[in-house]
Amino acid sequence: MARVANVERNTKETRIKGRVDLDGSGAADVKTGVGFLDHMLEQLAKHSLIDLMLHAKGDLHIDFHHTTEDCGYVVGAAVSEALGDRAGIQRYGHAVIPFDETLTRVAIDVSNRPYLVWKVVLTRPKLGDMDTELFKEWFQAFAQSAGVTLHIENVYGENNHHIVESCFKGLARALRQAVEIDPRRGGAVPSTKGTLGGSLE
Repeated sequence: MARVANVERNTKETRIKGRVDLDGSGAADVKTGVGFLDHMLEQLAKHSLIDLMLHAKGDLHIDFHHTTEDCGYVVGAAVSEALGDRAGIQRYGHAVIPFDETLTRVAIDVSNRPYLVWKVVLTRPKLGDMDTELFKEWFQAFAQSAGVTLHIENVYGENNHHIVESCFKGLARALRQAVEIDPRRGGAVPSTKGTLGGSLE
């Protein structure tokens, strides 16, 4: 079955349409109104081989917070929906991404238990027009709605652009690994519980 999902989010703050194909080629059609975020989401698609369409209209006249966060929710929700019951997948993924002077580690568990560990320090208040504090908000929203445990650690680096881009590329590579079908698993859910979800299951 095709692992494709379409998601919409409409609030007083944002109107967003998103689509993912987990078995795509890395094609991206991203228009959020936030140039740097568009660039990062294009990197996410390219290096995960997940086709991503994301069109957003938000209250950018206020600031970029609502649009950034809600785009994270929509991308994450689309990934979660496309995964279905998560049967047959690898489940875990990791990546170590060098980018010139920067090195970042990312690990993911597509567990249906959302959690973010963010060990990234950014020293500039903005990249382009985007507040750097919003990158954590995007990853938090993505982890929450995708139902993934996500650990991101910038080991070292100086250039804030390189640091942020290595985080998105690291997510892309780890996610690609985690959502791939494991031919040895025979379609089984990758958990001794027989299901992926919260601690009560």
